[in-house]
Formats: sequence, structure tokens, C-alpha cells
Amino acid sequence: MSDARALGVLQRVFGYESFRGDQQAIVEQVIGGGDALVLMPTGGGKSLCYQIPSLVREGTGIVVSPLIALMQDQVDALTELGVRAAFLNSTQDWRVAREVEQAFLDGELDLLYVAPERLLTDRCLQLLDRGRIALFAIDEAHCVSQWGHDFRPEYLGLSMLHERWPDVPRIALTATATAVTRTEIAQRLSLDEARHFVSSFDRPNIRYRIVEKNEVRKQLLDMIRTEHEGESGVVYCLSRARVEETAEFLCNQGIDAMPYHAGLSPQIRAANQSRFLREDGVVMVATIAFGMGIDKPDVRFVAHIDLPKSVEGYYQETGRAGRDGLPATAWLAYGLQDVVQQRRMIDESPGDESYRRRLGQQLDAMLGLCETVECRRVRLLAYFGQQITACGNCDVCLDPPQAWDGTVAAQKVLSAVYRLWKERGQRYGAGHIIDILRGKVTDRTKQHGHESLSVFGVGADLSDTAWRGVLRQLLAQGLLTVDNEGFGTLALTEGSRAVLKGEHQLMLRRESEKKPRSGKTGSGRPKAAAIDLPAELQPVFEALRAWRGEVAKSHGVPAYVIFHDATLREIALAQPESMDELSHINGVGARKLEAYGEEILQRVARPVL
Repeated sequence: MSDARALGVLQRVFGYESFRGDQQAIVEQVIGGGDALVLMPTGGGKSLCYQIPSLVREGTGIVVSPLIALMQDQVDALTELGVRAAFLNSTQDWRVAREVEQAFLDGELDLLYVAPERLLTDRCLQLLDRGRIALFAIDEAHCVSQWGHDFRPEYLGLSMLHERWPDVPRIALTATATAVTRTEIAQRLSLDEARHFVSSFDRPNIRYRIVEKNEVRKQLLDMIRTEHEGESGVVYCLSRARVEETAEFLCNQGIDAMPYHAGLSPQIRAANQSRFLREDGVVMVATIAFGMGIDKPDVRFVAHIDLPKSVEGYYQETGRAGRDGLPATAWLAYGLQDVVQQRRMIDESPGDESYRRRLGQQLDAMLGLCETVECRRVRLLAYFGQQITACGNCDVCLDPPQAWDGTVAAQKVLSAVYRLWKERGQRYGAGHIIDILRGKVTDRTKQHGHESLSVFGVGADLSDTAWRGVLRQLLAQGLLTVDNEGFGTLALTEGSRAVLKGEHQLMLRRESEKKPRSGKTGSGRPKAAAIDLPAELQPVFEALRAWRGEVAKSHGVPAYVIFHDATLREIALAQPESMDELSHINGVGARKLEAYGEEILQRVARPVL
């Protein structure tokens, strides 16, 4: 019975003919009263896994969502579908909040979104006690993991849901979790009996590119102009100052860019996020404080101009690109200084030794992804326990780097570090080590008499750039380390000895001399569920987009809340001539068919040429 009801809701309300992947099994588990822990990549349809059971089961689905700023858009999108949805958060006037509470008590809501901080208050718990609850959905469940990249201490209190409402099913959802994190989520949320659903982590429409940092702002600008001119994107930076500088630089170059970080006022952050969600072609420059749970489907690129601290964080952030399934780019620039800085930050972190060791392991995995000579996607998904073949849609597959025997070069570097310390009691940073190896006479080399060292000039055969690559990879592999004094100077490790003695051959990565291919071209496996429109149908699609923009503006919602680009492309290609034909287009549910069907048919029949 529930099979037919769930499928009916999917088709009638959401406008999709059939479930994808594990969606149906998850929906059935929750409708039947069972708990579920769901790992599904961004854009994979996680929200349907709790929205449909909320509409099938009696009562209101309570959705625990960590970002207040996004609740309005989520509720707007459901309202457009004819779903009775509301939220409770601190942005509301008390009168509005009271109305929402009464609607819940009267059984007039299908879904109610609540922040974890709000949910755990006595007032909210007592409110829920008085109403009928269909289920609890805990979104962004990785926030409960203290090893995670988005840890939110409030999530730790959510284990009480099972104790207080033992008969209400719970579904915890996240796009990012290793097997260890998944176990931690289950333990901390008391999901001991939950079924685990782990979908593929692969996002084949995203092209992964990692480049060596060299005047990174210019590199970023070139990537945007040549590959994503006029398109929406997110640029992640490590610090607030870097966010401000980068946003200003892009604006000065004619890119519509805005900053977002925790140091800005809540009003500015909310206004900037609203513009990003509602307008086309806006670039958000942000710290990782921005983005969790972003629903914007047409983010065409995510760029990192600083090295992420973990593979989990990198995957979560890049997953905000191409949620609509159309081609998108994940672009990362990193260099030697990133490695030095991250190692130093770990050494200076306030946690205990096990905490620093865990941070070091996370960084090692991230560095391994950056330095790999095999397919990026193979390496990325292997981190989450998934095995695939080479993807054909990353920089390594499209422009394979060369592997070269860097043993002798590494021995020269390690010898220089050793002799400076052993003979002079001195430690230096990467720049000065390279000057010594290349035999470059500077004020510092003259002042300290380093021209007399036996290693002075032994590396003149390699360029500064090549030596930075060697040093970066030695740091990445733990064959060099950054000292604990905070000066960024280099020191040997236990692993250095085997290289110096010639007992360990070292194969290093050399970047391809070829110019990387554009993110919009290149061969490889299919990138997406993208629909290629014939040239004669492009005006129909553009007319539909223009109409959608007008409707969205009049409703005060983002354009994608009305229809996704993918739906408009399918309409333009199918050119439906009746309401019945239009009803079979993915994304056209009963409410939207009734509200917009006639207008759509008019525009398909009479395209603006």
C-alpha cells in the first residue's frame, strides 16, 4: 500500500515518474516506521527521502536543519509544490512564530523546519509533545561528528529524540561521511537499529582540476573568464582577509563578486546570500562558513584558492557545484606555502596529541589527492571506500602528469637541510633552501657564508618552480616537516634517513606542459543528465528562462524554485502541445501544472525569436 502511495506523491506533487537509486527503499523504510542513516551525494535527491514519508505518514515531519538562512528557500520551494511547510527560527516576529506553532498543533503542516538550537529549547519540546509527529529528519548529520569539518555541538543533543519519542522514525542524512564518521553518527544519534543506505559518492558531471599555485588571483580570474564567464560560482578562502581581498579583486576585474564570512554582520551575510541564491552570474567569495545545505542548482564552479584541511571538507564544498546534473568545475590551486601553513596550524592547534594526529591524517589524505598521478576521482572516492575505474573527466585523465625519479633531487634538498642544521645549527624556510640549491647569491647567503656549503649550487639544473614542486611533495609525503617554533622553517623526519641513504626510491609528480583543457570541453564518460538542445530550440529555452525569471521575481523566490534549468530544457526539447503531455515532464507536478501549464504551452507554441 505504501509503495503506491509514495510513488503517487512522487508523481503528483514533485512531478517525477520514478524513484532514483535507493530513494524508494529509504522512503519505504521510514514510512514503515523504521530509522535510516542515508549517505547520498549533493544533488542526489536526499530531501525527497524525508519529504515523501512526511506526506504519507500521519502528522508533521520535523526537519532539523543547521542553517537558518536557507529555511525560507526550502519552505518556499515546498509551498510552490502545494506542500504545507513552515519554519521556526530566530528571524521571525513572535506573532508569526505563534501562528506557525498553532498551525502545527492544528495538524495543518506537512513539514516544519527547525534549527537544532531551537528544537532543544523547553518551549519547542513541549510544543512537539502536544502535536502529532510523522518523523524526525536530521539533515547535514555529519555535523554531529567531532572529527568532521562542520562540527556543531548542538547536534550532540539530538540523541534525546529517540528517548522522548521512541515510536517516531528518524532519518539522518548527509552527503559526506567515511565509514568511521558514519559509525560515529549512528552512535551519537542513537541510531543503533537504523538501516544504512550508502549511495555512490560519484558526481560524474563535476570536472576536478588541481593546479600549482602561481599568482593565484590571476589564475582564478583566467579560469572564470575562459570557462565560466557570467555564471554562478563559489570561491573558498582560508581567512576572512583573503575573502575580502579576493572579492575586491574580482569586482575590480568586472566579475560580480561578493564576500561572505563570519566577521560580516548578519544583515550583510543574509543580503549577500539572498543575492547569490536569487540572481544569475553572481560569484560568492567565502570561508567555509558559507554553503552548508545550499540548494542553488546552477552553481557552475567551485574554486579553492587555499588548500582545504580534509578530503571530507573538499568533497562537501565541491559538491555544491552542478547540483542540477549539468557540467560543472571543481578547481583548486595549491602550493608549497599551503603545505607549510597547514602543517604549522596542526602543530599549534590546542588539542591533544591524538587530535593533532587525526588532523595530520586528514591533511595527508588531502595532499595525497593533490599529488596523485592517478585519476583524481579514483583517489577521491577511494577515500570514502568506493572503487571506480578512471573517470576521463579530471585533469589527470585529460592531461596526464609525468612521474619522474626524484630520488637524487630529494637527497639534495634533505642534505641541504641536514648540513645547515648539523654544521651551522640553522634552520631556514623553503625559499632560502632553494636559493642555496640553485647557487643564487643573495644578501642572506653572503651574510651567513652559505656559498661555502658543499650543497651550494648542486641544484642549478632545476628551476625555482621545479624545486618548489620537489619540496612540496617531500612535505606532503612526510619526508620533511615544519618546525614547531612557528617560523615555517624545515626539518628532517624519521623517513628522511632512508632517502638520504638511497634505500628508498622516490617517484615524484611533474606537471604536464600542456595547457589544461577548458571545463566545457574534453572527452570522457558522460558528464550529466544534460540535454543538448538543437540550435533552433535554444530560443525556446531562453524564452522559458526569461518567463521563469519574471515569475520568480513576482513571487520573491529564486528562479530555480519555480523550475530547474533541466526541466525547462526538457520542455523545450519535447515541445508539449497539451497539459497531459506537459504533465509527463520531470519536475512538473500537479500544483505547478495547474499554476503555470497554460503559460508554458503558450511560450513553447510561440517562441520569442
